[in-house]
Amino acid sequence: MDNEQLHKLRHSAEHVMHQALKELFPQVHLAMGPATDEGFYNDFDPQSLKITEADFPKIEKRMQELIDLNLPITRIEVSETEARDLFKDNPYKLEWIDEFSQKGERLTVYWTGKPGEKNSMVDLCAGPHLNSTKEIGAFKLLSIAGAYWHGDEKNKMLTRIYGTAFTTKEELEKYLQDIENAKLYDHRKIGKELGLFVFSDLAGKGLPMLGPKGAAIKRELERFTVDEEIKRGYHHVSTPDLAKVDLYKTSGHYPYYKDTMYPVMKVDEEELILRPMTCPHHFMFFKSEHHSYRDLPCRIGEIAHQYRYEKSGELSGLVRLRMFCLADAHIIAAKDQAKQVIKEVLELIDFANEKFGMVKGTDYRFRLSLGDRKDTKKYYKDDAAWDYAEDILRQVLKELDAPYFEAKNEAAFYGPKIDIQVQKPGGKEETAFTVQYDFVMPTRFELTFTNKEGKEEQPIVIHRSSIGCLERTMAFLIEKFKGAFPVWLSPVQVRIIPITDKQLDYAKTIETTLKENNIRVEVDDKSETMQNKIRNAEAEHIPYMLILGGREAEAKTISLRARGEKNLGVMPTDEFLALIKADIAKKRQI
Repeated sequence: MDNEQLHKLRHSAEHVMHQALKELFPQVHLAMGPATDEGFYNDFDPQSLKITEADFPKIEKRMQELIDLNLPITRIEVSETEARDLFKDNPYKLEWIDEFSQKGERLTVYWTGKPGEKNSMVDLCAGPHLNSTKEIGAFKLLSIAGAYWHGDEKNKMLTRIYGTAFTTKEELEKYLQDIENAKLYDHRKIGKELGLFVFSDLAGKGLPMLGPKGAAIKRELERFTVDEEIKRGYHHVSTPDLAKVDLYKTSGHYPYYKDTMYPVMKVDEEELILRPMTCPHHFMFFKSEHHSYRDLPCRIGEIAHQYRYEKSGELSGLVRLRMFCLADAHIIAAKDQAKQVIKEVLELIDFANEKFGMVKGTDYRFRLSLGDRKDTKKYYKDDAAWDYAEDILRQVLKELDAPYFEAKNEAAFYGPKIDIQVQKPGGKEETAFTVQYDFVMPTRFELTFTNKEGKEEQPIVIHRSSIGCLERTMAFLIEKFKGAFPVWLSPVQVRIIPITDKQLDYAKTIETTLKENNIRVEVDDKSETMQNKIRNAEAEHIPYMLILGGREAEAKTISLRARGEKNLGVMPTDEFLALIKADIAKKRQI
């Protein structure tokens, strides 16, 4: 089944849930309920009722009965007066009618069952839907949660029921098993168990605090990114987390992103704001001196803190935050360099993903995110520029034989983009990195360079992130490796385990040697048995354990054990040091 048909199936299943809810709990006000990439949900006002997951069996029972009745699902266009009459007792539907009418949009309703007859239900909806309930297939209600009306914390808290639906029972069962697996490997669960990060309500929602172990992973990601980008011709800079509001008014971000930016701060005679992105700062670097065609492409990179307001209900571990650190860069290039620049960016992303153990086409794929020419409120109006930019991105993806799909209305306001979609445990996709073609900012900031004919020419800009938001990438890697990181990323790379206190001095000597060689190492000097110490190291996913007994101390050797109960034998410390250094240099997994 294609995505469009699956969307119809899930949207239809949501309407059947809507109908079952209203029949079983007549006093509830049903607010809205769309299909999603994972299934569907419905928001409703329970009034004085308390509806919980304990009610799911009877809701599902009634849903199945409605499906078995093979009720027709019919679309009817109605006038504003007819719509108001149909939903006169539902304040949420009346609010939708007001909104659609003000926009001049047509009002449509969908009837499940024959209008006005037994087992029928009507809802204000744009569709699309299946032809009848019998086509729905297998479904399951999953969870219940609170949700603010329109996602606004100032509005009333409604109740939301999540569900999913598939064509077959086998597909549903696989999805449910994937969900259970995803819970086991959730980065929030593993991160807490391994002591990687914490959140504090007193410090603020969506503001993670990385402990020494989490900070070690982030530091490795940062070093890897900066070193690799410098090799590839990037000039890394450091810019302030604050900027004048005027900077973002010039870029056009302020009106577009105003609702997701933090409040303006009045300082002396200036209005400052926490930056939601770094591109305007980087344009200021470019404008600070004159450039010729010989200087292009100019690659400006930065590991930068950025700040964006996310609603509390949308915050999720390290994946969705209010402050994050982005491996950001902006490549200012001549228009005829765009294709080669984008190819090089995608090659860098593939290189980084390979080092993370991610397989293209399996662990990640590409989404060509397109604009909507008709939506001039959301997108900059220049049809020719949009057509050219989208064609360039499409050509690159095809020439690289990249696994990709296209998505409408997902572009940035200043141009189309390629989003790198990472597959998480459980089958859900998240956008990890992005490559954006920008034909707007050069005009807004009056960026120019002198071309071969000695004339001033306007460049284009490629916005890109090589490994994305470091925190989000950490979340992906935690879940991918289930906490058992490759040696180069492991917060603790070596655990030294002396069998008795008599070997402690020898253990400290080896610890010093390893630290001098930049190896992250700990000595387990607890008063526990060797077996318990090994068990603890395995539970913490330490890549290497050095077991030191009397023989090892006397011979100045170590007994090496690798994660996963692999005994690698006895060897001199120098031999082990060469082994682990090679693991780190090659980004090898054990």
